Amino acid sequence: MSDDPRWLDVARHVTWLVRGLYVTCGLAFLADLFYAKDGHFPVEQWFGFYAAFGFVVSVLLVLTAKQLRRVLRRDEDYYEPVDEGRDDE
Repeated sequence: MSDDPRWLDVARHVTWLVRGLYVTCGLAFLADLFYAKDGHFPVEQWFGFYAAFGFVVSVLLVLTAKQLRRVLRRDEDYYEPVDEGRDDE
């Protein structure tokens, strides 16, 4: 194996990727101006509703997952419990 840096190991490439993501999200947000919305609820017709809703739900998903980790986390030796009578040394 070579130790050559991969594409995402170069900080400049990561910066390009993040800026491209920002531009794409901004364009998708602005695209909301150019089509007619026909939602079931009046709130769905607000400008940027789906972008804001998606952002809030994503943040809530991450925060919920962080709390769920506390419930589901197991000890490091969960699958191989320490045997008190075993002498490996």
